[in-house]
Amino acid sequence: VQLQASGGGLVQPGGSLRLSCAASGYTLDMYTTGWFRQAPGKEREGLSCISSSGDYTYYVDSAKGRFTISRDNAKNTVYLQMNSLERGDTAVYYCATAGTYYSGTNYCGVRQTYEYDSWGQGTLVTVSS
Repeated sequence: VQLQASGGGLVQPGGSLRLSCAASGYTLDMYTTGWFRQAPGKEREGLSCISSSGDYTYYVDSAKGRFTISRDNAKNTVYLQMNSLERGDTAVYYCATAGTYYSGTNYCGVRQTYEYDSWGQGTLVTVSS
């Protein structure tokens, strides 16, 4: 069971990036998947999640209107499209799946990292001119 986050890089303010979270060993459409980030010296914070059904998505206020989470079941990959990036978005971005916390529900949240039990290795996003 492994999650691989990718797609990070250096982007100018106002630019866009699409992060990918690919899973191996299990299928993402059976689990809630969330995106988190951790900036230097700060705690890891949740950004967005998509339910196992794919019918429900959630965004924290800082991500609303700029970030879009989606899933391609054929590729077993969850994406985070990030637009209008700001310097404050500089961080290591992680994807994670919730094995049991949201099991049997059609909603999700990213309030607490303990809700998610499988984590990818992170991909660095740097927003700078």
